[in-house]
Amino acid sequence: MRASFEPAPNLLGARQILFLCAGLFATALVIFWIGRATDLDLVLADSLYDAGAGTFPWRHAWLTETFNHVILKSILTLAAAWFVATAAWDVFRPRAGRQAIDRLRLRVVGASSVLVPLVISMLKQASVAHCPWDLARYGGTQPYLRLFEALPLGVPAGHCLPAGHASSALWLVSLCVYWLPGRPQGARQVALLALLLGGLVGWMQQLRGAHFLTHTLWSIWLACAVVLIVIVSLQRLSARRTASVPEYLAETVEDAA
Repeated sequence: MRASFEPAPNLLGARQILFLCAGLFATALVIFWIGRATDLDLVLADSLYDAGAGTFPWRHAWLTETFNHVILKSILTLAAAWFVATAAWDVFRPRAGRQAIDRLRLRVVGASSVLVPLVISMLKQASVAHCPWDLARYGGTQPYLRLFEALPLGVPAGHCLPAGHASSALWLVSLCVYWLPGRPQGARQVALLALLLGGLVGWMQQLRGAHFLTHTLWSIWLACAVVLIVIVSLQRLSARRTASVPEYLAETVEDAA
């Protein structure tokens, strides 16, 4: 019972948070520059498109369409559901003996596994950008639009930016909290592996003509931003809740234990 009144140590300190925010700001500028000032998206998509056949050769390949888009997504969705269910159960029926830091970590991962795909999906539904396979350049009918370009009159919104499928893996970056705060190097390695997996999932969608490179890069950026916000929000909430417990109540429960 006593542990329930002990505050969880911060997963990230103030300096670490500021450093990560600065990194997010810098990478956002780089991704924005790639999309607005370069043709890298088109160059990569051109290299994957078979103009003679009029299609993306990997569009219906088993690896990209069945394994990546169905099997792997299902596995990752089940893993996310497990974390959500476990975190929710711990809210209503806290497990005796679970340390405050472990409870905080579980809730960060549970919340991230919902919010990362949700935020990316909402932004995708609000976007006007089209997927490569919908563009006239690749056998479709729609124009190519850069980020924040106005949608031409009569052209429907494409709802393809950022890359939604990659988010099925990108929430895994939140697992880095199990190495925080004591092992920051391990946390960085876990986060990098999760981002690489999410990037690979996104790349296989690019092979199919479903997304451009910047679509995947924005999803990676958003996943990092969402997880950081979740960590900061939940560790502050944990601290406020602990501070709000009356001292006499904590002492009474400790004596009873």
